[in-house]
Amino acid sequence: MKLTILSTSDTHGFVLPTNYVKRHQDLPFSLAKAKSTLDQLRQAATGPVLTIENGDYLQGSSLAYYAARIKRQPTLETAAYNAVGYDAGIIGNHEFNYGREYLSSAIKTLNYPVLCANILAGDEPAFGAPYQVFEKAGVKIAVLGLTTSYIPHWEGPAHIAGLAFNDVVETARQWVPRLRELADVVVVAYHGGFERDLTTGQPTERLTGENVGYELTQIPGIDALVTGHQHREIAAVVNGVPVTQPGYRGQDVGVITLELTASSTGYQVVAGSGTAALAPTGDQPADAAVVNSVAAVQTATEDWLDSPLGHVKGDMTITDPAAARIKESAYIEFINRVQMAATGTDIAGTALFNNEGTGFASQITMRDVVTNYIYPNTLAVLKLSGADLKAALEQVAEFFSLDDGQLVVTPRFLKPKPQLYNYDMYEGITYTLDIRQPVGQRVTQLLYHGQPVVAAGTYEVTMNSYRAAGGGNFAMFSPAKIVRENQKDMTELIADYLQEHPEITASANHNFTIQA
Repeated sequence: MKLTILSTSDTHGFVLPTNYVKRHQDLPFSLAKAKSTLDQLRQAATGPVLTIENGDYLQGSSLAYYAARIKRQPTLETAAYNAVGYDAGIIGNHEFNYGREYLSSAIKTLNYPVLCANILAGDEPAFGAPYQVFEKAGVKIAVLGLTTSYIPHWEGPAHIAGLAFNDVVETARQWVPRLRELADVVVVAYHGGFERDLTTGQPTERLTGENVGYELTQIPGIDALVTGHQHREIAAVVNGVPVTQPGYRGQDVGVITLELTASSTGYQVVAGSGTAALAPTGDQPADAAVVNSVAAVQTATEDWLDSPLGHVKGDMTITDPAAARIKESAYIEFINRVQMAATGTDIAGTALFNNEGTGFASQITMRDVVTNYIYPNTLAVLKLSGADLKAALEQVAEFFSLDDGQLVVTPRFLKPKPQLYNYDMYEGITYTLDIRQPVGQRVTQLLYHGQPVVAAGTYEVTMNSYRAAGGGNFAMFSPAKIVRENQKDMTELIADYLQEHPEITASANHNFTIQA
């Protein structure tokens, strides 16, 4: 008998095949296309099938934002997930972005159980059960739910108050032996990724505990490991355990198969029989049930996105995102000025989060705002020393390298997971990053109001809540250095600013220089 384990992960509310840059798109991803793929795989399977939603579904798309921020009705989005036919779901880190209350409300609307063993409220799991045993065709399958424990490094304290985020590996070590006694097959569904090369076991990132997938494969008793979080496309057998990670926005479905044999006590997995694969969804039609489940809110979202907010005098478009990171764009300067206005500082930093944003055309709509500023960030003001500020810029400078004298993005910011959001550009200071110099010695000019930044001096700097808490491994930042916050979503702050300033002038003072 063959057991098939199917999974999606990091769909981020992209229920339909659009990134909302414009109406009527048919892009090669979405929950709706994943549902069509899942249905085909379920129909083709020759034995029992288990289907898992592996987290990060509440935040990301414009539809998800509209459901959470505008209507505060999670069912407007979760209705689509209920149409898929999942057996179980997992908590992702982005599930906390709209607050614990919204997350709890969303979970109540789902028609499948949510599993999470390592996030506790007191001594009890905070969201659903730690595991569940499913019986399919006489096979008992235990699914253990785990979520990256690194969430307190990113999420605002108000969203996670009263919660404990226990170590993922230690939690698995406690539960897996118990589940082996209860079930024929043990599956770990982990909203987290891999910290090491899958072949050599060598670290591929700082071992902070954010990703521990490789370490999980070394725990005896795990038959299959479903992962996510990094948005990577992975299908492999690691330390004898088949693993999958099905990309981003529903671009793939993870497929793990295990060969089972009957025994006197039930079933057991044939040693070495596990395989892993990914099934791309892009060529599939969008499933009608999923499309229909969000038809009304999709129309409302599109109409809301087209609502006008303001006008630009000049050019605030981004045609080359790589160039916009080397030479300041008017869009980046505008975002930093909105941040400073919202918090009363004269220094701010922001990133161009991905390569899909196009900046602002002459007329700005809400669509332009939410498709350029894609995260539900709030703002924090940090009181930093000059040494902190310089250290942050030195880390920013690591984004670039030289290849035969040509300026390129350092490979670790592109693979295994793109980290374009970890390159910040600042306003309110004048600085030069000389990429020809050794790492740690690349800040060759750093001025504030025309004077050198003093290492022992103090400076108030605005940044998004993720970065302010040290997100992206910026160790010089921390919640302890936050002196005040603006709890409005950045998207709302941009819209508010445009209502107050309905015509803005595109400008870029080119206060930073990248030398190569």
